Amino acid sequence: MEDTTNTVAVSHIALSMALPNGLSSSYKSHRKSQSLITTKIESIMNLPYHKIKKVTCLGSGFVGGPTSAVMALKSDVEVTVVDISSERIAAWNSMVLPIYEPDLDSIVYTARDGSTPPGGHIPGQENRLSSLGVDIMQTFRQPTLFFSTDIEKAIDEADLILVCVNTPTKSDGVGKGAGADLSFVEAATRTIARVSTRSKIIVEKSTVPCRTARSIREILSANAQIGVHFDVLSNPEFLAEGTAVKDLLFPDRIIIGSLPTSSGRQAAALLAAIYSQWVPEDRIITMNLWSAELSKLAANAMLAQRISSVNALSAICEATGANVEEVSHACGLDSRIGPGMLKAGPGFGGRQVLPNSNEYQKLRFTKRIISCLYHNLAGKKLAILGFAFKKNTSDTRESPAITFVKNFVSEKAHVAIYDPKVGEEQIWKELVSDKEDRENLKCNIEVCKSAYAACDGADAVVVVTEWDEFSNKLCPEKRIPADGGRKLDWTRVAARMRKPSFVFDGRNILDAAKLEALGFQVEAIGRAGRAQTLWG
Repeated sequence: MEDTTNTVAVSHIALSMALPNGLSSSYKSHRKSQSLITTKIESIMNLPYHKIKKVTCLGSGFVGGPTSAVMALKSDVEVTVVDISSERIAAWNSMVLPIYEPDLDSIVYTARDGSTPPGGHIPGQENRLSSLGVDIMQTFRQPTLFFSTDIEKAIDEADLILVCVNTPTKSDGVGKGAGADLSFVEAATRTIARVSTRSKIIVEKSTVPCRTARSIREILSANAQIGVHFDVLSNPEFLAEGTAVKDLLFPDRIIIGSLPTSSGRQAAALLAAIYSQWVPEDRIITMNLWSAELSKLAANAMLAQRISSVNALSAICEATGANVEEVSHACGLDSRIGPGMLKAGPGFGGRQVLPNSNEYQKLRFTKRIISCLYHNLAGKKLAILGFAFKKNTSDTRESPAITFVKNFVSEKAHVAIYDPKVGEEQIWKELVSDKEDRENLKCNIEVCKSAYAACDGADAVVVVTEWDEFSNKLCPEKRIPADGGRKLDWTRVAARMRKPSFVFDGRNILDAAKLEALGFQVEAIGRAGRAQTLWG
């Protein structure tokens, strides 16, 4: 006998979609309603979709992988993640995942394998995940997460498809350096239309320009097989790299946009029913399809404006003798402003919303480094600590480190790179386009296995990513860092560097006084350097 529990919930949500917050307060009670009520509601509404059993995710990157893992673990659906890269899928099926996010590994192992991994979890991980409401210590559960390269089969079997393909910044043509490249979205859409033999719900999760859903709908409509119907939803992701698992388990909000049609609202209700299995109802918000798309872009722009503002303040602080950490703290105490996203840095990564101000910050920090090193980098070794664009992630998309490395190499410096979670192949992929370029650059760039190897014989250390292991400050948080608790011994670093030894702190994670006591000359973002004191 078919399980009708989800159908009851979906029907009730569909009837309540006109409410401002989408879900009514009596939703949970209706999940327990009898099948007789279900039959009556179905006869009234004539739902084109009755129950979501199988979900397919197109794309296994920083959005698709974590999103699918949490959905598979926390809901009653079966999720298959597909990708054209057999190497990436093989990694997802192994014990060494292709991306790093704190605690993602245990969630994947549990949902994918149905049990805890051999040898258990890293110390403290059980407590952290338990505090997040995740039980990873259960002895066995039915596997509900799968990874495959058989894209067409996964599409045809799915009831709902998450489109999580890459939408990189355009590298050429109109919109170069700013616009989104939607070629992967279009290719995925055409494949869906070609292989689907029954109606499906298509969920747009990739970051895309507003009204991209219209293009998706037109392509699907023009190429669909006879009798196959598609409803397109916008369900943008609001994940922050480094906290993706927490963001998925406890989201600030779930946005679901649909067309104001009967089938559109029903499709949105089905997706809402999946999320409602672990997300509070008042955080699931339904809205206009175009509003949902624009909400993601607007949020990105507002966050970028805050970061750009504090980065602009850092330049003023360096010129006046103010301390950007103190200024941002004072501003953040204002309840109208708040403390979030007010950390100055050498530039930000990810999709560029305000590229001009971001590039200016990176160029400004580059010039400061060159100036402090006597206006000459030729023949000097610079150690780059951190290549990911922020800590607790292996994401390197448009990381500031990429620009710094290229700038230093153009000045004829030798650059040594170390990052605890970014592999050598990923670093080279970001820096060069082909193997010939890599061979030519190997005399100027090396990727090191440790921070000590990178700093050995260096003239300067440039801290680009705020990994805990690089900081010499006491951490008030009683937790185990992502690196397992290692801390860089700066005394050892000082003994191995050339003199004078410079440290350029792009993240304000270092105690300058402690380093200066070891003989370092320290330059920090948003603080006046040694050439300009407070009284200078």
